[in-house]
Amino acid sequence: MAAYLLGMDYGTGGAKACLINTEGEVLGFAFEEYPFIHQHPGWSEHDAQLYWPIACRLIRQVMAQAGATAREVRAVAVSSALPSLVLVDRTGRPLANAYNLMDRRATEEVAWLRREFGEDYLFQVSGNRLEDHPTLVNLIWEMRHRPELFRQVDKALTIDGYITRRLTGAPALHHSGAGFYGPAYNLRERRYQADLLEAIGIPLEMMPPLYDCTDIVGELTPEAAEETGLAAGTPVAAGQVDCNAGWVGAGAIAPGAIQSNLGSVGNFGVVHNRLDFIFSDVGRVMINCAYTVDSAHTFVTIPTTMTGGLSIRYLRDQFARAEMEAERQGGTPVYDLLNAEAERVPPGSEGLLVLPFLMGERTPIWDVQARGVVFGLSLHHGRGHLVRAMMEAVAYAMYDSYRLIKESGLPIQFPLVLNEGGAVSRLWRQIICDVFDVPIVLVKRRTGAPYGDAILAGVATGVLPGFDVAREWAEYIEPMAPDPSRHVLYMEYFALYKRLYEHVREDFQALARLRG
Repeated sequence: MAAYLLGMDYGTGGAKACLINTEGEVLGFAFEEYPFIHQHPGWSEHDAQLYWPIACRLIRQVMAQAGATAREVRAVAVSSALPSLVLVDRTGRPLANAYNLMDRRATEEVAWLRREFGEDYLFQVSGNRLEDHPTLVNLIWEMRHRPELFRQVDKALTIDGYITRRLTGAPALHHSGAGFYGPAYNLRERRYQADLLEAIGIPLEMMPPLYDCTDIVGELTPEAAEETGLAAGTPVAAGQVDCNAGWVGAGAIAPGAIQSNLGSVGNFGVVHNRLDFIFSDVGRVMINCAYTVDSAHTFVTIPTTMTGGLSIRYLRDQFARAEMEAERQGGTPVYDLLNAEAERVPPGSEGLLVLPFLMGERTPIWDVQARGVVFGLSLHHGRGHLVRAMMEAVAYAMYDSYRLIKESGLPIQFPLVLNEGGAVSRLWRQIICDVFDVPIVLVKRRTGAPYGDAILAGVATGVLPGFDVAREWAEYIEPMAPDPSRHVLYMEYFALYKRLYEHVREDFQALARLRG
């Protein structure tokens, strides 16, 4: 009987599933978008009721593609973009829309935590800045603004934790995701900060049990088996944060590895075993969590700009609606059209510069009120200029963090490996290559995070011998070298990018007051 491994990932804008065999071959892959819900400024939600039906559809699709039977699927693992929050009652039913990582409603709660407990104490507990709006601040917001709903909450889950609960009936949180609960989780001691939760008024019992990524949480229930087409009793691993999943799937299994995603957010990760770096001045302005491979001793630092690939999706959705309809009728993919237009624009976008902060910004500036700015617009500029300028802006935002890590001396092994989402664009990869001034390669396999989840499922159950197979299976293509002259030009634009932000930083605060 064949042995297959199933991985699923819930990103910011959609879900993916992947089915592989024990040789690492992808036999089934499926993707489905879900809509964003922005009810108020700073809010960003999903309809949590959509997650499980999507899982059932994707699982059946990949099994049909592979011609797999239920008993041939030997293990499952799930990841999701974090921070996210699905509040469930005792039956596992979602009580409200789910928070996704772009939600920034809890600004008053962040300020309150700082006043009550102190910025340094909160950082020393979590190894992360509070501005990332982790799960803890959203729970405080719920407690204050929707107390009746809050009293019904049994568990505060991530999206992947919610799917794992639907599969097994067991609530769970892996240590790689626990870092995104903020100071509710003690990164050094790998436990919940019970005294802080008690002081705030959040029951410790609301936190899901903690697991290493490779632990088995439980087995598929008969009910879940009937809905998904899998077999009851199939083991389900604890899972991992989605960026870890993508990087594991592309071979990042040892300290020094550096990989980048251009999914809805734009980020890169450096794998290391340096707890001292996390608690340094540079680590303080980054995002840090446990890594999947040996999550008790290995970490990943994840500089992140809030709108990476989502920035180009925004341009597509708002400025290419006719082309989107043509694509639905069998025409050229809209992203290909936008990319072709951007390729005709020279580096620097002929004086068009963008601040890509469409939903606030994370590393290294941590400005929840920052918003997008288009600077230098003239009648000469067209849609292609705007697309290229947005690609360059995302590269500048990521480089802003990279330069700090490089200066810190944290060991990095090049080339930089480009992974999911917008990395399919050769133009965007070359822009990043030239801005960062480092060699880069592209992962040949385009299945991303769910592939890494499938590997995790195999390692967790012993179906695979270990994570070394991920590096053996990873194939890198289309190597690029930076162009020195373009790097010099981009550094001039980057300096202007930094000055522009400093000029308007206080104006973002004024704008936030005006919009209410």
